Amino acid sequence: MSPVLPSSVPPGGWPGLVQLDADRAQPVYLQLVDALMRLMSSGVLAEGQHLPAERVLAAELGVSRTTVKRAYDHLREAHNLSTHGRGGTVVRQSPKVAPELARLKGFSQEMQELGMTPSAQVLSRRIVQDRTMASVFTRPSTAQFLQITRVRLADGCPMSREVAWYDLTLAPELADWDGQGSAYGLLKAACGIELERAEQSVEAVMSDAQETRVFGFERPGPCLLLKRHTYASTGQLVEYVEGTFRGDAYAYRHAMKP
Repeated sequence: MSPVLPSSVPPGGWPGLVQLDADRAQPVYLQLVDALMRLMSSGVLAEGQHLPAERVLAAELGVSRTTVKRAYDHLREAHNLSTHGRGGTVVRQSPKVAPELARLKGFSQEMQELGMTPSAQVLSRRIVQDRTMASVFTRPSTAQFLQITRVRLADGCPMSREVAWYDLTLAPELADWDGQGSAYGLLKAACGIELERAEQSVEAVMSDAQETRVFGFERPGPCLLLKRHTYASTGQLVEYVEGTFRGDAYAYRHAMKP
């Protein structure tokens, strides 16, 4: 069976689209991953596009079926491909979201506004005394904080790994929070805390070992690191969070006026 290719494929077919070099230090399957990702990013391979079976593409490119299988598996783990039984392997771009920076809102609200279903996987949750955090929150060194590490997902795709600290002196009800749902919603509903403002920075980073594993990357990839200080209407800092967002699926937009 001939592979189904987009109309823009050059006369050379797959060998004309993908160049692999066994003499390069990079494993051949990762070269194939990078090549397919470039084709997806450029639009040559579009959402819903069928890719050839492993044995077909292996024959086209002159590589082993194992090489193609490893590349496909990598892209499935990264949510760039999906398999539908006899329907074959289909391009499934990771959801690209672009929330607006203009308003103070949490991840759950951002995703809901974009028409996506937010969820969370709690990796760790503990109540701690931490001198550094006490200094950040301007609390005594004996103050207690809820430290919670979560993977935030949108439509089942892992979008970020975040570590957050909450001031239990200001919001003692959070001591029993299981980490599911919106922290901001809980601060208002259970603690009666109105949020006033946040100060946030965004910087480009590479994923660390834990983030690379969470996002299903084969190796460290580009991410956005967001650091946010969130203040209650009383002026007291109630939350400090560091969230690493996968760079292939997340972009911020900000409206600017002259």
